[in-house]
Amino acid sequence: MTSPQSDPAPQPPQPPQGHAHGHTHSHGPAAPVSKHLRKVIAAVVIPFATAVVVGLIAFWPGGVPDHERTGVGFDRQTQDGKVVQVVKVDCADVNAAQVPPTGDTSTPSGREAVNEQEGECAKATVEVTSGDDKGRKFVEVVQPDAPRQLREGQGVVVAYAPDAPRDLQYSVTDVNRKIPMTLLAAIFALAVIAVGRMRGVMALVALAVSFAVLTLFILPAILQGSNPLVVAVIGASAIMLAALYMCHGVTARTSVAVIGTLISLLLIGLLGSLFIGWADLSGNTDDNTGLIHGLYPDIDMSGLLLAGVIIGSLGVLDDVTVTQTSAVWELHQADPQMGWRGLYRAGIRIGRDHIASVVNTLVLAYAGAALPLLLLFSIAQSSVGTVANSELVAEEIVRTLVGSIGLVASVPVTTVLAALVVSADRPGASTSSSTAAAPARAGRGRRRKA
Repeated sequence: MTSPQSDPAPQPPQPPQGHAHGHTHSHGPAAPVSKHLRKVIAAVVIPFATAVVVGLIAFWPGGVPDHERTGVGFDRQTQDGKVVQVVKVDCADVNAAQVPPTGDTSTPSGREAVNEQEGECAKATVEVTSGDDKGRKFVEVVQPDAPRQLREGQGVVVAYAPDAPRDLQYSVTDVNRKIPMTLLAAIFALAVIAVGRMRGVMALVALAVSFAVLTLFILPAILQGSNPLVVAVIGASAIMLAALYMCHGVTARTSVAVIGTLISLLLIGLLGSLFIGWADLSGNTDDNTGLIHGLYPDIDMSGLLLAGVIIGSLGVLDDVTVTQTSAVWELHQADPQMGWRGLYRAGIRIGRDHIASVVNTLVLAYAGAALPLLLLFSIAQSSVGTVANSELVAEEIVRTLVGSIGLVASVPVTTVLAALVVSADRPGASTSSSTAAAPARAGRGRRRKA
């Protein structure tokens, strides 16, 4: 009675066993790799993982360095607030101290000046709901053409300027979006768990680990003055090891994906370093990066740009390498007699379709993020050459193309690694695999012989 249950051979009278067999190979625990090959893979992965741990310990920052707040941009003290009252008033009454408009409405500044005198403004009373001044109220005047209008009962974020006059210490800087953002995150987590089940749970755990490495190691270490490239490589490697092994198990198949991802990341780092330096990209192109450089002048901004390229490419690389490795493993299971060249040719055909979709996805993702910038160039009727030559757009082009080259290279690299590993398996593993595929009665006879 025990032998047929332990033999997962797919036979017409025993469909449940056949299903169990396919499920086992799909998720890796019964991967057809001999102990010898597992030792070879471990000899590569374990030293790499050890080096990552040593790097984390050596560069661990111990927290974000303190600095004196400038009160500019994100570098401000903020508290939560709530709009308790909104009344409509004549803009001329609340803008009495404004410079009188010229009457010329052909320019944006002229139209704004006219609206400040002739339009209807909103006078909002805002209450601070957190911090030492909890319960304190102040007045915020909202112009009629302001992009954000306030409403009664709305949660807001208020900035605190301790050096300003008392009546001007607080001002509304943004809307409080904590509730909708938390709800959206909960829906996302439920969707992942509902579809992925235990693997979905592990994916969420891996996501939490990734954010922890990013916020507790990568960002503080860069602010402490460590080399951004070195920190990014160590942090990205830690994220890669945690995410892949948590989501896909500690198997030889996952280890092949890890090695393929590592090789592709090294290629991205080399190409990124070469072309960021060759194109003289400073990495200091907007108000946010300028503020960072002003607060921490020792940070290598071009190195920070390269670090962003490496970390940004990691997520898509994981997907490509895991998919290619799984494809080669399944091809080997379908035809154990296929050599590594046959496995590579079959796997690369799958990879070509993956390359086309992934590269397009990456380019569109970067284009979508830079859409307002591209719109400004379109308004200015700039030529394609002028747009591409500007540092803002050149950064995105280098980021996109370097990442895409790494993605394209990861397909043949991972495919050939996986093909070599599964085809180089020792006869013992192949025999056990073929034994499992034999009829139940024959399986009992073979086990008795063994």
